Amino acid sequence: MLDSRQVHDGHTIDVAVKRYRRADGNEVTREVVEHPGSVAILAYDEEAVYLVRQPREAVEADGLLEIPAGTLEPGEDELACARRELAEEVGLAAADWRLLKRVHTSPGVISEVATIFAATGLAEASGEQDADEQIEVVRLPRAELEAAIAEITDATTLIALLLLGAE
Repeated sequence: MLDSRQVHDGHTIDVAVKRYRRADGNEVTREVVEHPGSVAILAYDEEAVYLVRQPREAVEADGLLEIPAGTLEPGEDELACARRELAEEVGLAAADWRLLKRVHTSPGVISEVATIFAATGLAEASGEQDADEQIEVVRLPRAELEAAIAEITDATTLIALLLLGAE
C-alpha cells in the first residue's frame, strides 16, 4: 500500500481510500470498508440446524435466514465472541466447538474476515439480544436443509451449510 486516507469513522466500520502499487507497477486506488472481523456459528445436532431470521436493512430484506453471527468487539477472542453470539441470538451453549473455515466476506470492498465455527453438544443458555435486534430462532430439521438452501442468500451461511453437507 502506498497511502491511505480515512474518509469515514463509523461505529462498526470505517471507510478508507487506499492507493496500491501492483506487481506490474500500475497504481490503483480503492475504497475499502475496514471491518474488525466477525464470527458465524453453525449450531446443529443430529436432528436440526439452528438458524436465525432477522431484518437486514442494508439489502432491504425483512428477514434473511442465516446462521447466528456477530461482529468481534475490540480485543475479543473469536471463540469467546462465538459463544456470546450463540447465547444471545439463539439461547444456546455448546460443549464442543470446531473451527470450520475463515472466509473473506466480500474481498472486493471490505476487509472483513468471518470465522465460521461448528457448535455441537447443545444446551439451553441465557443471553441478551442487542436492543436493536429482532431475531426469530429457526430450528430447521436437517431433512429440510436442502430445500431451505434455495431461500438462503447469505454467503457465510451457504458456505457453512455446504461444509456440513461435505462431512
